[in-house]
Amino acid sequence: MLSFDPDDVHRALCRAWSLATASQWTASNPAAGQCNVTSLLIHELFGGELLKTPLPAGEHFYNRIGGKRYDFTASQFDAPIDYLDLPASRADAERGATRDELAELRAAFGKRSSRSEG
Repeated sequence: MLSFDPDDVHRALCRAWSLATASQWTASNPAAGQCNVTSLLIHELFGGELLKTPLPAGEHFYNRIGGKRYDFTASQFDAPIDYLDLPASRADAERGATRDELAELRAAFGKRSSRSEG
């Protein structure tokens, strides 16, 4: 498992997100639509828990690692989120992300992360 540095992770994600990782992506709002695929990748790489909060546009996914909430895609929203931290499964999050999107984010994140395995 990779070592978890939230700042490094966030920087790598911002460079890794694209139209290939979520169809809602735009250059002006790169985090748009990335919550499912991002929470799945972070869970896969760093463990912890998957969490969700229902929002008007649908369920929003994020992570808890070491007891702390990490929402790397919160910047897509104009208003702060009133988090409910409901437990989520990978199957819940996978409903909003394709295998191709996850594979694309995994590859792009790996290239842009300052901490690589092995």
